[in-house]
Amino acid sequence: MEIIFGRNKKEQLEPVSARVTGKIPAWLQGTLLRNGPGMHTVGETRYNHWFDGLALLHSFSIRDGENPARVFCCHGEVFYRSKYLQSDTYSANIEANKIVVSEFGTMAYPDPCKNIFSKAFSYLSHTIPDFTDNCLINIMKCGDDFYATTETNYIRKINPQTLETLEKVDYRKYVAVNLATAHPHYDAAGNVLNMGTSIVDNGRTKYVMFKIPATAPGTKKKGTSPLKHTEVFCSIPSRSLLSPSYYHSFGVTENYVIFLEQPFKLDILKMATAYMRGVSWASCMSFHREDKTYIHIVDQRTRKPVPTKFYTDPMVVFHHVNAYEEDGCVVFDVIAYEDSSLYQLFYLANLNQNFEENSRMMSVPTLKRFAVPLHVDKNAEAGSNLIKVTSTRATALKEKEGHVYCQPEVLYEGLELPRINYAHNEKPYRYIFAAEVQWSPIPTKIIKYDVLTKSSLKWGEECCWPAEPVFVPTPGAKDEDDGVILSAIVSTDPQKLPFLLILDAKTFTELARASVDADMHLDLHGLFIPDVDQSAEKQTPAVVQEDENSDAPITQQA
Repeated sequence: MEIIFGRNKKEQLEPVSARVTGKIPAWLQGTLLRNGPGMHTVGETRYNHWFDGLALLHSFSIRDGENPARVFCCHGEVFYRSKYLQSDTYSANIEANKIVVSEFGTMAYPDPCKNIFSKAFSYLSHTIPDFTDNCLINIMKCGDDFYATTETNYIRKINPQTLETLEKVDYRKYVAVNLATAHPHYDAAGNVLNMGTSIVDNGRTKYVMFKIPATAPGTKKKGTSPLKHTEVFCSIPSRSLLSPSYYHSFGVTENYVIFLEQPFKLDILKMATAYMRGVSWASCMSFHREDKTYIHIVDQRTRKPVPTKFYTDPMVVFHHVNAYEEDGCVVFDVIAYEDSSLYQLFYLANLNQNFEENSRMMSVPTLKRFAVPLHVDKNAEAGSNLIKVTSTRATALKEKEGHVYCQPEVLYEGLELPRINYAHNEKPYRYIFAAEVQWSPIPTKIIKYDVLTKSSLKWGEECCWPAEPVFVPTPGAKDEDDGVILSAIVSTDPQKLPFLLILDAKTFTELARASVDADMHLDLHGLFIPDVDQSAEKQTPAVVQEDENSDAPITQQA
């Protein structure tokens, strides 16, 4: 595990040509841009948690480079590069040759040689912390620009072609949030929809939903940032002033937003004193298994929550898959855990020691489908099921107090990092592309799951750990799965190079792979940018979001 977790990765600053085998579709031209932690040791200091590592961007640029002289390439060329995000956090750490900026799982402390006044100021500044700009989780498209994102109030603009780090953006200049998700949604017009938490603002802690327009209203000038036109369209008060819910993503339908206020909570008082107590902010998060998970449904038209109180059993959700409206219900799919053990497992000490034993203690990620009735019949008897949709076995039971208890349908156990054909976001859909994880947080296969037939196709290869699969549709495609799957594959065999895998999304057969002689890291999230989207001078199309058992590749039918 030390080969993958905790070892600093080397940058590949100059593009390196990949060795391509197979045939890349001629229409597939653009850049797969990915983000994830790449550096966990600075000088003699080391991060505690894998999610704390310094952000390392990497990209695969795919071009139509048919050349008969290339022995290993039937069609297409691929170039790989990687570069550390030049955040303020990165610069401060590198300059000091040690970790001097705190991350969520690692608290950094002042130089012991500083005087008492400097120490006192450091303690005070951490009471209401100015969080890190180490944006290591995802890539967001906003207007003509691309940003590296994390879960704090900071995002960093980047050049998707050179991976150069550009300006630092503070969400707080445009919307009052201390935390924000790294999983925004995009509507058909390219507007960005996101959520964040406002901590004790004017005596209230609330969950804020906001929209960033695709273009700055009233201007045709290129390069004008739409961020200053960010609009808050709804706020939901936290059930607890000092213990708001942690959340990583949310769901949307054509008319509604789905937010899960789950019992995985931040203790604000503990966070305020964490620095002086010598503990990390992550230690101030806890799962309350005696609490419920509350389901908030917000009507985008009225900008108000549906008044009925919906809830389900305690769970932890990191990733929403998709949501849509059907027969008076909101149907949404999520990957759910029974507790917060996944986050605990990713402490480097747990990853690098007794990994298999620790993995068995982890809750299994389970694909669950919920159905929530938009209109509750006041005359319905207590205990009656309010769901009349025949496409799911999920139920919503009316209770005496008028509350509704939602019980999900379990669709599949053991998958994570779900992605769909984003053209079917907010709509009834059929296919989920994800990483299969069985009793381990490390993906070993890529899976295509059919929510209609409950069947699946899988790809796997020995010593290969696939990253989140990204679906790219064939131009003019009519079928939901007409396209390709892209996944960056890390090899655990030092004799086997990492590679970009390209699968036929329909059959899950391998079309091509592009092997790179580079120090590639296991990443988190990203997106595919078609060539026509590479320049801000060109028209901006809809973004394509992403939202080992043998030596040879395998395709399995389940």
